[in-house]
Amino acid sequence: MDDIISCIDIGTTKVCAIVAKLDENGNVEILGRATEPCSGVKKGVIVDIDSVSNALKSCAQKIRALLNIDIENVYVNVMGSHVDVFFNKAAVDILRPDRQITSEDVERTLKKVEDVKLPDNVQIIDVIPRQYIVDGCDEIVDPVGMAGVKLELEADVVVGKITTFNNIIKSLDNANIKVNGFIAEALAVGDLVLSPEEKDIGAILIDVGGGVTNISVFKNKCLALYDSIPVGGDHITNDISIGLKVSLNDAEKLKRDYGLALTSLIDNDHDITINEFSENTKRTIKVSEVVEIIEARVQEIFSLCKERLEQEGILNGFNGGIVLAGGGISYIDGSVQSAKEIFGLPVRIVSYKALEIKNAEHVTAMATVKYVANRIKSEAKGGGTKNNKPGKQKQKKEYGFLKKIASFFHGLF
Repeated sequence: MDDIISCIDIGTTKVCAIVAKLDENGNVEILGRATEPCSGVKKGVIVDIDSVSNALKSCAQKIRALLNIDIENVYVNVMGSHVDVFFNKAAVDILRPDRQITSEDVERTLKKVEDVKLPDNVQIIDVIPRQYIVDGCDEIVDPVGMAGVKLELEADVVVGKITTFNNIIKSLDNANIKVNGFIAEALAVGDLVLSPEEKDIGAILIDVGGGVTNISVFKNKCLALYDSIPVGGDHITNDISIGLKVSLNDAEKLKRDYGLALTSLIDNDHDITINEFSENTKRTIKVSEVVEIIEARVQEIFSLCKERLEQEGILNGFNGGIVLAGGGISYIDGSVQSAKEIFGLPVRIVSYKALEIKNAEHVTAMATVKYVANRIKSEAKGGGTKNNKPGKQKQKKEYGFLKKIASFFHGLF
């Protein structure tokens, strides 16, 4: 049975919606996408619900005009500043005489692993099994049907601040859209842009958006750190606007036209003409004047990321590399060289063309779609998430734990 899944990325500068078709085998076909500028988010936080709602409505209208499909239920990505991921484990005894593990036993372990004390303003939004262990045998993906005396679960528990999710849900409700589930952005983007080898050996994913830069550290195939700093590509534009006294639109154009992260990469420091912001006049500057501003802010972004990683002791003995992603930096040449100078580690930048993504601004929404598809596929196999009972996996738009948690947040109103 084919099914439709929709995902929303509420970013600092835009809202992006992607609609895809998912078949029984878990294959994804992108049907359409829509993007709308949005000024209702500052540093990754919704500050104007009406602005976000209007952008969501516009995206929904564009999708309807394109596909004749109404966006009614969506999965929404959540960035690092709003969520935390921690490791937990639990175990249950298999008491029935035949010792055969059932889906009810799996559910008991999931209930137990989420039984943690949290602050009043924090709620679990997802539980992601790392592995099941049956009588000491590890690396089991689906224990249902196996025989054993003791079933253990090691999992990542994703938690977030209730107020953050309330504002997301209110914005969506105003646009007549309901939430199917919340997805930690790092997990989705990490699955899309990192290779299995990188996630195993170690990778620091630096995802530079418009107003926020997300920092995700993967090691031994698991998410070891998920955080963010409130600085992104928009700050580069703002620096150019202030430093050269030009409008934000002109500053953005200068950033796009002369986007270099290092002055040493300038081939021809020629004159360029810019429009004075406060006066209806023009003046001439050098290319290097633009690049110097870009260079300073890019170095600051990387330095702040390094400082955060050092605080957590991540860089001590770290053998992996840096992976750069995000629309805030993907088009700035020299970013790789700049990051190498700051971190002293191997650095690569994500190639969106290789991922068959035309626009870097779409990567988070696309990653969320594919991540959700993989989770649904995993649930359909019978062992992945809570409330995953035989005969119930393929009910339309009812996908286990993600749906259950979304219902909790709706119940807060």
